[in-house]
Amino acid sequence: MQERFSFQTEAKQLLELMIHSVYSNRDIFLRELVSNASDALDKRRIELLAHPEYEEMEPGKKLSSPGIRLSRGDEGNILFVSDNGVGMNRDELTSYIGTIARSGTKEFLAALKERKEAASAEALIGQFGVGFYSSFMVADRVDVVTRRLGDEKGWRFSSPGDGTYTIEESEKEEPGTTVIVYLKKPDPEKNEKDYTDEWTIRDIIRKYSDFIAYPIVMATEKKIDGNTEVVDEVLNSGKAIWRRSEKDVSDEEYTEFYKHISGDWEPPLGHVTFSVEGGTEFRGLLFFPARAPFDLHFAPRREGVSLYIKNVFIMNDCKGLVPSWLRFIAGVVDSEDLPLNISREILQDNPHLRIIRKSLIRRVLSALKKMMGEDRTKYNGFWKEFGSVIKEGLVPAELSEKGNMDGILDVCLFPSLNAGDGYISLKEYVDSMKEGQKYIYYLTGRKLSVLRSSPLLERCRRMGWDVLLLADPVDEIFAPSLPSFEGKEFRSLEREDALEEVDLSASEGEKPEGAAGFLKEVLSDFVKDVRISFRLTNSPACLVNDREGGSFAMEQILRSMGQEVPPMKRIMEINPGHPVIKGLQRLLDSGEDMGSMKEYAFLLHDQCILAEGGHIEDPSLLANRIAVMLSRMLEAEKGPESTGL
Repeated sequence: MQERFSFQTEAKQLLELMIHSVYSNRDIFLRELVSNASDALDKRRIELLAHPEYEEMEPGKKLSSPGIRLSRGDEGNILFVSDNGVGMNRDELTSYIGTIARSGTKEFLAALKERKEAASAEALIGQFGVGFYSSFMVADRVDVVTRRLGDEKGWRFSSPGDGTYTIEESEKEEPGTTVIVYLKKPDPEKNEKDYTDEWTIRDIIRKYSDFIAYPIVMATEKKIDGNTEVVDEVLNSGKAIWRRSEKDVSDEEYTEFYKHISGDWEPPLGHVTFSVEGGTEFRGLLFFPARAPFDLHFAPRREGVSLYIKNVFIMNDCKGLVPSWLRFIAGVVDSEDLPLNISREILQDNPHLRIIRKSLIRRVLSALKKMMGEDRTKYNGFWKEFGSVIKEGLVPAELSEKGNMDGILDVCLFPSLNAGDGYISLKEYVDSMKEGQKYIYYLTGRKLSVLRSSPLLERCRRMGWDVLLLADPVDEIFAPSLPSFEGKEFRSLEREDALEEVDLSASEGEKPEGAAGFLKEVLSDFVKDVRISFRLTNSPACLVNDREGGSFAMEQILRSMGQEVPPMKRIMEINPGHPVIKGLQRLLDSGEDMGSMKEYAFLLHDQCILAEGGHIEDPSLLANRIAVMLSRMLEAEKGPESTGL
């Protein structure tokens, strides 16, 4: 006997909302039906442990092996999704299928009305377990034929999605559930898909349900010995290798899986596996690519870590799991506990997510540190590809998880004054520090070649002290905020007090006080002060910052971004032992005309800017000054006898 029912008024409104507003992707309906079938098979396994007698449906007839079957109706507009799982009796059918969101429906609709925007559904709906109703996005009618494990009687639920449904007794040979979806005719103008098309079904299963533990079977046509035959084909791989012990998975399997999820043609450089049980259960498999993708520094870019929940694909671009400075990682995180919204499409903010994120970061950094210690050549290649991205995690704004900085610094490599063409780690730097050296010195700039020839390195080079050379744009942002490493503070060589532990005021001959005063007067529009210093050994002069001033490299970066940055007055330090400074002092002592000597001061200032890779505001003026100086030199070289004979 068929019984007809009506949904509650608010449940009817919610059903309509779900069909038209909640789900952004119509393909989701098949994922939901397959996921429900997988859950039913899990429950069957548990039920059989408690009631092994259910294994035998009738004398001499046992249950078939667990599986999910997809099939298409002869008319071409019907899709069947069947499982031989635990099934449902009448009461369960009414409770689970006939009632939408049994609790909270009124509250949900009230909140939705208050917000007055259907898009807020994804934020408001909790985890009600009503994915079955996504079928009405693509269906004119949906039937459910089911039989509870251990029962002999089956039932049929049927609804056109208009707020009514019927339940009646029905025959079903084996326990389990079959969902019959009477599909709407697809609209080509809206790019709607035909969900009875074999390749459409294949693509959806591969994307969302490839790692379901049970076989998903569909009858397909195959050419066998020249004849077309209909054979059963398993559509999913079922190989959730992140759930297998690492020792049971070969390198070839890891490589195959990496290529499958990443689309990369090269094998990965390495991988990380982890499994956490307890309050929050999750497991994962992450890969380090061998080469940086072309869009690594382009925004927006999709991250490569996919989120699964109980082997069911949820999303590709899970930014909540992976910080942007690890965006090059590819892999899978599979959780047992993460709550989703009603559509399983958007994660709700949840403490479990933060726990997984923190654990993932810690394990990745640990794996990188291990790689650096075990195979330095391999790690150097990795760092060359991805080091600039990892260093983004040192930017103060990125440190959302406490404790990341120390872990990141442990795996950082830097070019340095003494490292040649290679890299040095901070630990290696500290271990090699000379006696009397107090700080970890660094110098920032825009080109490594320019940094290597900077005058600011001269004193450190003579003393054998190493200096980190930071030429990535991100270096300039995080370097001033670095606290310390193994008790050693970081110090920029651009600072006026950089070498405070060295007595730079020690007497090394006469001090050209007159030259310093002359330069300060002439260059007052460009420099804050001119000082005599023994920081330099080969160059005549250099420019440094006071303790509060920003760096020259940062000023250049801001200018290149189109920012209006006022010229920064810096401190000029002169080398009293250099011939240029000595010659300038001699000319002043001899009473040389001050006006003609100003060109020397401007040239010296321009030379300091060029030596640090800076940009001269008026190159033509510099060229004219050089031409005047050359003319004077050549005239002086002629001598009195060169006038005609």
